[in-house]
Amino acid sequence: MAKTLNTRTAIIDLGTNTFNLLIAEKSESCYQPIFKTKIPVNLGKGGFHKNILSEDAFDRGLKALATHKNTINAYKATSTHAFATSAVRSASNGKEFAEKAMSLTGIKINIISGDYEAELIYKGVTQALKLKEKNSLIMDIGGGSTEFIIANKNGIQWKHSFDLGVSRLLAKNTFSDPISTEEISSLQNFLDRELVTLLNACQKYPVNELIGSSGSFESISDIIDAAEEKDKELKKETEVVFGYEQLCKVIQQIITSTKEERENLNGLVPFRINTIVVASIIIHHIMEAYSLKDIRLSRYALREGVLGLIFDNMQ
Repeated sequence: MAKTLNTRTAIIDLGTNTFNLLIAEKSESCYQPIFKTKIPVNLGKGGFHKNILSEDAFDRGLKALATHKNTINAYKATSTHAFATSAVRSASNGKEFAEKAMSLTGIKINIISGDYEAELIYKGVTQALKLKEKNSLIMDIGGGSTEFIIANKNGIQWKHSFDLGVSRLLAKNTFSDPISTEEISSLQNFLDRELVTLLNACQKYPVNELIGSSGSFESISDIIDAAEEKDKELKKETEVVFGYEQLCKVIQQIITSTKEERENLNGLVPFRINTIVVASIIIHHIMEAYSLKDIRLSRYALREGVLGLIFDNMQ
């Protein structure tokens, strides 16, 4: 018999660029997200090249967690599940950060592997939309890492986490404003070298569509919606189907833009102004490399994946 549980749960995804909070109310038969927010932290700034959280990044992360803790208390959530990803797991002082966070806020942070991160992303995506019989390539572009999952309605066929997050790439490269054709070509060649494992996987498990998980994909969707003056209520939909031509047009607009132009681009949140160009290049390169013209957005990602696992364990 299913356990009766009527309570509120908080999920925190400690990403490299943002700390994302989800609060949901659970019952016997379902869960309902009731609040979402995110705080920019830019954990990789000043430390990616040394695999360390800089002092400033360390402090920003702790302050963000303290703010989330206040929100959790205000919503009277009875449990909190926090998961740290690329920046924390690759930092030599990542464990120290988790210990300090625990002592200051009482929040226990689970530092998870890239492999498990990919599993949780898959779990979140499958709650936002239905996978098909043919394989889909799920891509989640983060600040420190990018996860790729090949899956269909029967489950995961292959998954891998690459240290190719947009903030990590920006820390290693200096690009012109706007980015030059030569710099784009160099970045694409670098991606090809780093993603040989993905190429081999797609040859073994051919993919028919691209599914972008939250993050940069959602920002591109927001830009499209703002340009078309769409009702914000549409954001309640957990799945968005992109038109290929429209998506390519917006991606091209982003890639050729200056920072000043992006600062005035309707729909683009401030903390993605510096990262959206590299993210757009990655998205377009994957679309072209694997001839993918069917593209969907899942508004659900790691947080919702964690929530799904918690709900499964209630049964």
